[in-house]
Order: sequence, then structure tokens, then C-alpha cells
Amino acid sequence: MARRREIITVYAAGLIQGVALVTFPAASAVFTNPKEYGLSSTNYGSMFVPQAIMAVVSSLLASGLRSRLGTKCIYLLGLLSNLLAMGLLVVSSFVMREHAMAFGILLSATTCMGIGFGFTVPALNTFAAAFFPKKVDKAVLILNALLGLGTALAPVFIAVFLGLGIWWGLPLLVGASLLGLLLFSFGQALKEGAKTQPAQSHKGKNEIPSRFWIFAAFALLYGVCETMNGNWASLYMKKHFNAGSSLASIALAIFWGMVTAGRILFAAIQKWVPEKMVCRVLPLVVAAAFVASACVPKSESSFGLLAFALAGLGCSALLPLTISFAQKELTTIAASVAGGVIAFYQVGYGVAAFGAGPLQKGAGVGLDTIYGGTTVVALAMAALSWVVTRGSRPRG
Repeated sequence: MARRREIITVYAAGLIQGVALVTFPAASAVFTNPKEYGLSSTNYGSMFVPQAIMAVVSSLLASGLRSRLGTKCIYLLGLLSNLLAMGLLVVSSFVMREHAMAFGILLSATTCMGIGFGFTVPALNTFAAAFFPKKVDKAVLILNALLGLGTALAPVFIAVFLGLGIWWGLPLLVGASLLGLLLFSFGQALKEGAKTQPAQSHKGKNEIPSRFWIFAAFALLYGVCETMNGNWASLYMKKHFNAGSSLASIALAIFWGMVTAGRILFAAIQKWVPEKMVCRVLPLVVAAAFVASACVPKSESSFGLLAFALAGLGCSALLPLTISFAQKELTTIAASVAGGVIAFYQVGYGVAAFGAGPLQKGAGVGLDTIYGGTTVVALAMAALSWVVTRGSRPRG
């Protein structure tokens, strides 16, 4: 019964973390509205730079801090940082017309979100792998499916709260959920045990295997592809298709909804469809989605929605599979693999979240051209997938 409560806690945390993570991009229409925050495309992209930096730093620090503080403590610190991010976002809504002050608060909020994500997500992946050591791929996929469900719910919630005229109701709701989860988690043991701590030889136990950098590069490329959809989908719908806030939110919800559906699908059919095949095919689906997004005429917003749905399916299983492949293969650093992979995923997140802004304003490049150009990144990921899936036996 105690272990069941721990499992429920961890998977519920994945769901809530997903909502928290996408709260900021879900509110992109509010941030860029001249009558509200009035952020430019460059400022909007810059808002996510501290998030990406702190997610990378905290993900890398987490593995070292685990031995001193324990995984549960790292997880709780992550929840607390997420809670602070939501609180700062709510506070910013009261000073949104004081643009400099509001932007500073938003930067502080995304900084906290980066810390929260970097601490929480690797811990959750570690817990999930430990709870189901014989079904690591499936356990990690299901956890990330719930995280994806949370990311899909965020734009739905923001559309509801926008309709009510209180967009800040979303961070308030997420903050209340985080507070409840934080209090409940204190009473759980949340011990990953020895299952995630494989025996290590004294020789070279602190060395990073060369194979890790393959997984890291793949995660970075994936981060670029996911973020171009996850952070810029709503603005693309508004700028390219002249869509309203509701339709823009629907596009983002469809993307994350398909991410979730794909993770559930591939977890369910893994007996019949090998994970290696999935990892090799999905990057090609992502590439096709970028081509479709770039080529859809401005008058065909419905086809734009389909393109984002295709992108969501393509992105769905790639990150959790990368984590589980790396954890099973790189046994000497299995305890820190999740944090390392997520750190490089966040580097890709930062590149796409920030880079698309200056390209639009400074270089005058349209979002449709940027989407088309990102096809090259997806194809590079497709080529690298064959190297990622090449290893079949645990390595040090």
C-alpha cells in the first residue's frame, strides 16, 4: 500500500509538472498582447533563456546532490521551485503594464521554473525506473505520457480562464495543486533503493562513457524540434493564420495532446513494435510535420492544426525512449543519466525558445521559414537515431 501511494504521488507529480511547464507558453497571447504585457517576439523568446539555463544547471547538479540530500529532497526542492514560479507569475499580472518591472518578474518566474523542471523531472524518471525495474521503457513512457497530458491541459485551461477574463487563474490553480502535492509528498518514503544504483567498478567510475554524448546530442536536437512546436505554435497560428486566441490555444493543446496520445500508444504496442523502430521512424514524422507547417497556405488554418498534430505524434516517445535506452545501456552512470539527458534537452529548448525571436525581429525571417528550416534538425535527429539505437547491451 505504501509503495502504491508512492507510485501515485510520482505519476501525479508528472501530470502537474506538465501543466506548470506549459503555463508560460500557453499564455503567449497574453505576454505579446500590446494591451497587456506587450512583449516583442525577442522579449518573449528571451523570457525562456533563464529557464533553459537553470534547467541545465539544476539537472547537472541534481545527480551530485542526490548522494548528499537524497532523491526525495531534490524532488521536493523542485516542487517548491515550481510553486514559486507560479506565485511570481500571478504577481506579475498585477504590474503587467509596468513593462520593465513585469518583465523582470517574469524572468524570475522562468528561472524558478527551470530549477523546478531540472530537479523534478530527473527525480521522477529515476523513481519510475526504480518502481518497475523489469519494465523501465514502459514505466518511463507512461510517466512522460502523464507529463504530456499536463502539457496538453495547460492551453485548454488558459483558454477557459481567458474566456472568464482571469488568465492568471491557471498559475493560481497550478500553484494550489503544487502546494497540495508538496504537502502530501512529505509523508511518502519515496526511496528509489538500490535498483537505480548499479554496482560500479572503482576504475573510472566517475568517467562519462563516450556513448553518453550520442544520447546527449540526440536530446539536444529533440529539444529544438519540440520547442519550436511547444513554444511557438500559438504565435504561429496568430501571425501566420491570423487566428484568434482560442484557436491558437487549440493548436498548442493539439500538439501536446498528440504527444500524450503517442506516448500511451507506443507504451501499449511495445510488444509488437520494437522501441528501436519507433525511435528511428518518429524523427521522420517530425520532419514531415515541419515541412507541412511551412507549406500550409495562410487561408488553411485547419491544415495548420493537422500539422501540429503530426508534430506531436512525432515528438511523443522520443525523449522518454532516449532516457530509458541510456539508463539501460550506460549502467555505470545510470543514476545520473536522466539528469544529463534532460540537461541537453533543455539546451535545445533554450536554442529554439530564444533563437526564433531574434530571427523574426532582427533578421526579418518569418516563422514559416523558421519551421521549414527546422526540418534539417529533424532529419539530423533521424540520422542520429540509428546510432542511438545501435547499442543493445549494457555498457560502462
